[in-house]
This record gives sequence, C-alpha cells and structure tokens, in this order.
Amino acid sequence: MFDILNQDVQYVSGVGPKRKEILKKELQISTYGDLLEYFPYKHVDRSRIYRIDELSPDMPFVQIRGKILSFEEFSVGTRKKRVVAYFSDGRGVVDLVWFSRAQYITRNYSVEKDYIVFGRPTVYGGRYQFAHPEIEKAEDVELSAMGMQPYYVTTEAMKKAGITSRTMEKIMKNLLEKLTQPLPETLPPFITGPLHLISRDDAFRKIHYPKCAEDTQQARLRLKFEELFYVQLNILRYANDHRRKYRGYVFSHVGEHFNTFYHEHLPFPLTGAQKRVIREIRKDMGSGQQMNRLLQGDVGSGKTLVALMSMLIALDNGYQACIMAPTEILAEQHLQTIRELLGDMPVRTELLTGVVKGKRREAVMQGLIDGSVHLLVGTHAVIEENVQFKRLGFAVIDEQHRFGVAQRAKLWSKSNNPPHVLVMTATPIPRTLAMTLYGDLDVSVIDELPPGRKPIQTIHKFDNQLHSLYTGIRKQIQEGRQAYIVFPLIKESEKIDLKNLEEGFETLREALPEMRMSKVHGKMKPAEKDAEMAKFVSGETQILVATTVIEVGVNVPNASVMVIMEAQRFGLSQLHQLRGRVGRGADQSYCILVTPYKLSAETRKRIDIMCETNDGFEIAEADLKLRGPGDLEGTAQSGMAFDLKIADIARDGQLVQLARDEAQKIIDNDPNCEKNEYALLWNRLQALRKTNVNWSAIS
Repeated sequence: MFDILNQDVQYVSGVGPKRKEILKKELQISTYGDLLEYFPYKHVDRSRIYRIDELSPDMPFVQIRGKILSFEEFSVGTRKKRVVAYFSDGRGVVDLVWFSRAQYITRNYSVEKDYIVFGRPTVYGGRYQFAHPEIEKAEDVELSAMGMQPYYVTTEAMKKAGITSRTMEKIMKNLLEKLTQPLPETLPPFITGPLHLISRDDAFRKIHYPKCAEDTQQARLRLKFEELFYVQLNILRYANDHRRKYRGYVFSHVGEHFNTFYHEHLPFPLTGAQKRVIREIRKDMGSGQQMNRLLQGDVGSGKTLVALMSMLIALDNGYQACIMAPTEILAEQHLQTIRELLGDMPVRTELLTGVVKGKRREAVMQGLIDGSVHLLVGTHAVIEENVQFKRLGFAVIDEQHRFGVAQRAKLWSKSNNPPHVLVMTATPIPRTLAMTLYGDLDVSVIDELPPGRKPIQTIHKFDNQLHSLYTGIRKQIQEGRQAYIVFPLIKESEKIDLKNLEEGFETLREALPEMRMSKVHGKMKPAEKDAEMAKFVSGETQILVATTVIEVGVNVPNASVMVIMEAQRFGLSQLHQLRGRVGRGADQSYCILVTPYKLSAETRKRIDIMCETNDGFEIAEADLKLRGPGDLEGTAQSGMAFDLKIADIARDGQLVQLARDEAQKIIDNDPNCEKNEYALLWNRLQALRKTNVNWSAIS
C-alpha cells in the first residue's frame, strides 16, 4: 500500500499533467502521499440549513435554501458592475452581492430555481447580505452527505489555473475513492490503544471528509501525535546514539584555577540559579559522557560567568577551552570581560577573529598547538581547519541559533574525543520549542538576576509625545547616564529605513544640541562602526543612535535608557533583546517603546506584554503563540525551523510532551533499535529520514 502512495499525482482524477506541475511548484505535491498530507486548515459545518429569519450578524458561515426573486445591476466606476440577487426562502429576503463577473452571474443563475447558498451573513443598510457566496443547485446537493466541509489553502497561481479550495476538495475525494485498501498502520497497538488513537486510515479519511466535529478532533489528534512522536523519536535516538558513540573526557578534579577564581576574583556572590547550573555542568563533566548542554538565561543573568568557571574546571584537568561567538564585537567583548574577571591569574587568554592577522595570528595558532594558550575566544574562525589545539576539552557556543549544526560538529574534530559542549542563548526558548529545536541537549536555566539589579521599567509612548521623551533623555544624561536610540532596519525596506535613521539622527541633534552622539548601522565599514561603538563604550559620546546591529553584544553598564522608535515593527523577542542592552548597572533603567497611535490588536498586545513583564520566558511563550515557531527570532532565518504539516508546537505543547514521553519509553526499552516488537517504528523512522524532512536541523 505504501507503493500506491508513491504514485504520480497526475493520475488522480481532476489533476492531469498541467495541474500536476502547478501542484508541484506551489505546494511541493508530487505523489498520492503528498496530496493526502495536504491537510485542510479549517472545516465548516454544512450539515444544517438555516432559515433566513434565524440569521444573526455574528454567525460564521451558514447555508440557506430558496430562490432568486430578481437581479439588479449597479455601475461602480468605469466598466465595473455590482450585481445584487434578491433571494428568498419564503420567510425573509437577503441580498446576494457580487462585485465582479456580472455577466457570469446573470448567465449561470436563474430566477425561480431552487438553490443552496453558502456564505457569511453581514448586515448592510439594514438588510442581510452574502458577499460572493457559493451557490449550488439544490438538486445537485446531497445534504445528508455534506457534513463538515474542508477548506484548503490555495495560492494565486492555483486560483488562476482554476484550482480553488473546492477543486482541491473534489480531487481529495477522488484520491480517497482510489485508495480502496486501508492505509498501512505506522504506530503499533501498544501506543494507539492506551492513548485511544484512531487508525491511520480512519484519520486520513476523517480529516478530509469528517461527518461531524468529533471526527475532525479524533483525526487531528492522531495525525498530530504521529508527526510529533516521530520527530521526538528521531531526536532521542540521535542523542542516545551520540551518548553511546562518544565518550567524554572525565574532569574529576576541581583545582587551583577554579578555587582561586571562586575565592579571590568573583565579582559578586553567585545566585542560587548560577550555583545550580554549575553543579549540573560539573556532574556532566565527571560522568564520562560527552556533555551537550543548553544554557538559557536572560541578558545580564550571568551566563558568561558560569561559562568561565566551567572552562576553568577544564584547565584544572589539563585541557584547553574555547568560546565561540557569532560576531567580532561580541567575541572582543567576551575577551575583555574574561580578562577583567581573571585579573592576574596565570591563564593565557587569546582572541581569534578575522581582524587577528600576521604575526599575532601565528603566535595564537602556535600557542594553541603547544598548549600555552589556555583559553581561546573567537568567531567561526575557531572552526577553520588550520586551527588546531593541543588538548581541547571544553567548548562554549554563544547564541547557538547563529551557528548551524554542521558548524557545531566541526568543533568535535578538534580533539581525539569531542569536547564537552555548552551552548548559551540569551533568547529564552519556550519549553516545547526547546524540546524540539534542541531536543538532543540537556537544558539548564538561569532564572535569577544578579543581586543589585533593578527591573527595567518599560514605557509606551506615542510618536506625538516626543517632547516629553527628549526631556526624560536629557534628565538621565545630566545625571551622568547614557542612552541608546534604535531605529528599525528591515531588509525589504532598507533604503527607507536608512533614510529614517539619518533623518532621526538630525532631528535628535536639533532636539538635544548639547549632547554628543554616535551613529551606527550595518552598512558602515566595520572599522568605522567599531570606532563609533568604542566612543560610546568609553563614554566619549552620550547617545548611540543605531539600527539593530546593537541587539547582541554591546555591554555598557552606564547606559540606562533604551528608546525603540517604530517599536511596532519589531517582534517580541527582538524588543526583549534590545531592552536587555540596558539595566546592566545598579541604576534604574528605562525602555521606551515609541509607536504611532493607530495600532493593530496584535501589535497592541505585543507592546502591552513588553510593558507588563521583564520575564524572557513569558515573552518567548507569548511570541510563540502570536507568531508561530518558524518565525521566532533565530529559527526561521537559520534553517532550524522544520516543516510540520499539521502539528503546531505553540498550541500543542501537551501533545509534544506526550509524544516525547512515549518516544522515551521506546528508547529506554530498545536503546540499540533492534527488538522485533519495535521494528515497525524503526522502519518508519528510516523511511521518514529518506524524505525531504531536514532531520539534521531538527536534531
């Protein structure tokens, strides 16, 4: 039966060679199986006929039965006509309205014939009307068989070729009639039974042709669970294989480096969360298995300190350590922070980025080979083939979503055994997403800020309140603080945005003439950009006017004001990242979100969430619900998003957990993937891995 699912889609009645090409181009549908997995995005109840006197304006789509009494045409502009059909069921009259295709309507529909009309009722001029309704002859409709009507997403190119949602519905019906044998099962009874899941064959038939709402619920549950289950089974199998295959260096010794730092150089007492995370990391490093741990923590929560103390344990055991950052600015900042923290300790810390050249670069490379460089800070330059270590035992990757899986794997080749890996991110990731995006990593969370930090106050201002905004900025700067003013830079409208930045800069100079300002954007040459940044970091300039190039990696504890212009154009995660640039010192800090007065409901919700909470995890959960996983900062852009056909990680959190629990049971019972009772699962997983799903990105 799997063979029939691989058959060419053109052989389904209603498709043919031309439509096959369109389906392939627009929806990547080539086979019966692809078509079957093209799920409807909603279902509408077509099982009931309403009377006109039962209609109310808040109703969704409904159907009524009756006759067209007469047509009337109205001219709207040049050569355009609006057609109105007066339609009655004997108990009332409604208007059926079309704003195009006037000739088609009057030619194809007749007065006094019995029709079923389907659409959304609205009130206009005190009368009910249906705009562009679906109309069918009553004699052609088998009401008892209508049930819930599926609706399929269609593109403009499909519509031009006559492939509407209704066409897809008919094609799907033809396909299901072709599949006379039940579809083979992909989940064994010991999973489907206890979870009360319907069969796979039932699920596919009910998702496309449900008789009632319960059918769609049962079908969705079964298909979503299966999709999430195989994603989780793949991730857990990968993690299990990895643990068995790669032994880790055993760092059993906590010695002079760690203890000297802890007792003499610690800038402030560790928070309870930092202590907990260090204990988790120490346990991993002593287990004999290679550590793969994700460290999540908001901006300013002290992740770098935890990473440094973990690297010192590697040094105490005779190994080198490295930290890899996504940008040169961030790498240089890590180097500066680490050197300041270590003070006069005998730890040679070096930088390796694109700007490190000539003799300086040679000295660093030689120091890595002979072991005299203990700790390396760098960008992706660290994973270049010619960079060799004497004994690399611990690697930290900062802002993981900027690095691909393949790049992460290159680190492993730098050592006989793969080094222990600590992945850090300041973008809080909701649990359900972390379970899937980073499912092969153990997760640690720093959920406390260091002592003395005050929560940032977030204020929403409209763009007609700039005078009071400038007064607030002036007051902060007169008290010796500094401010960021950020303008959006979105690739699609780069020229307009740069113009806005330039104009904004001039306006600010006029409004605050006594202030010294720097200006930074991504189109500047690196040296120019770094020079302007350096002026702000040193305090030479008081205001940094910038695009989002400052989102990651600028640490100025004296900056207490973050103004985000046109804040409605930023996503929640990005707003939160930008806000995290302030609040790094002991002073009260402020984030001001500036928007126009007119905002959509969703945008207003985003701004409200930012003003209500500083909790990055709360914000990430809200972002996931508002925008979906593929859109989250750093997932869609980096190839880490994955193509789920029916499940939704944002809304199916409980199902993700259930799927993971079931997958974990399988791994626990059959770690070597060899028991006969699980053969169905391993064979299915292997078949899925051969399809176009980017499984390596998922894991």
